Amino acid sequence: MDTGTGDMNLELILLLLAIFVLLMLSAFFSASETALTAASRARLHQMAQSGNKRAGIVNLLRDQHTKLISAILLGNNLVNILASALATSIFITLFGDIGVAYATVVMTLLVLVFAEVMPKTVALRLSIPVALFVAPLLRPIVFLLSPIVASVNYLVDSVLTLIGLRKDHHDADRLSDAAQDELRGAIDLHSEDAGIIMHERYMLDTILDMDEVDLSEIMVHRKNVEMVDCSKPVREIIDQVLGSPYTRLPLWKENTENIIGIIHAKDLLRALIPMDGDYDRLDIEAIAVEPWFVPETTTLRNQLTAFLNRKSHFALVVDEYGALMGLVTLEDILEEIVGEIEDEHDLAASDVRRTKEGGIITRGEVTIRDLNRQFNWALPDEEAATIAGLVIHEAQIIPDVGQAFMFHGYRFEVLKKEHNQITELKVTPVES
Repeated sequence: MDTGTGDMNLELILLLLAIFVLLMLSAFFSASETALTAASRARLHQMAQSGNKRAGIVNLLRDQHTKLISAILLGNNLVNILASALATSIFITLFGDIGVAYATVVMTLLVLVFAEVMPKTVALRLSIPVALFVAPLLRPIVFLLSPIVASVNYLVDSVLTLIGLRKDHHDADRLSDAAQDELRGAIDLHSEDAGIIMHERYMLDTILDMDEVDLSEIMVHRKNVEMVDCSKPVREIIDQVLGSPYTRLPLWKENTENIIGIIHAKDLLRALIPMDGDYDRLDIEAIAVEPWFVPETTTLRNQLTAFLNRKSHFALVVDEYGALMGLVTLEDILEEIVGEIEDEHDLAASDVRRTKEGGIITRGEVTIRDLNRQFNWALPDEEAATIAGLVIHEAQIIPDVGQAFMFHGYRFEVLKKEHNQITELKVTPVES
């Protein structure tokens, strides 16, 4: 009898020890899932580049995201179910059929506290150290469970296909969009928590927006483009080019839509030096370089890449009919990212002035993106590029001087107008 009782006690101790080990394994899988998901990808990448082998293993595991998560969930469910089964066996032996209820309550509390909440909390607070610790241990487990994981994934894909949720070629695009959204969220979060300067935040946002912004939104409009008439006397052309604040000027013939070349001030000076003052025999068209035309729908990223590939800084922008819309330079794109770049040849003219009421007086051609950047506003720029264009779009009319409108939380008052163009506006934020 004593021997039987001793054997029973030994068996109970072994079962309790097995349950303890299984709960520890469950805690390991829970912590692994949270740490590998929450750990900073950028920091782990930097650590791997610096030679940290464990960080390299973490990155390898995260690259096989579906297989990793499936293996962790499979392992976690196996140990939890086995621990619950052993606990149920113990409680039924001790208390009979009511032991099932006791086992359910006890195991739920143990799993919840010690195998889920506690390890995941630790993993969230110490995501990088925990990820580096569990990665080498988790790697062989993922390998051993990979046949079962593959079968499970195949079954899941088959079921999803049956209900119309099959994989398609848009998955990569969705992942890319999700990655960009994650970056935007991180920028917003750190700009609030770490006090990132607003200018730096807009720089980062603009880089992410380069695939969404077209040249039509940042180009110099043709109305403001300084051009050279090749029919003018040579000396007048020389005076215009050398007196201009711009180093490159479009050259037109017969009409302003017919751009035949681009004159560079340096090329003009090189051509003038050997002439010893006899400038009338200078052939302006011969020193002009071939113009480069680009569609107005080209994105900033594509145009920046094109500038770098062609080793060019200047392009003329045309619409779908080939009509000249304006011009864009490499400096325009860089200014869109870093803000206004002024040098000693830039015209010192202020486009925006503050008012006592907390608003601004601005020229109509100032872009909405520049105002949002400068004053931390949130005016929409999907339908119009300039502040004057926004007023016309929202009002659905060409307003007269003195008219005022309220939309998007701001009051817009037309101060000046030339023909059908709004040249000056007063914009004041409206209190909620």
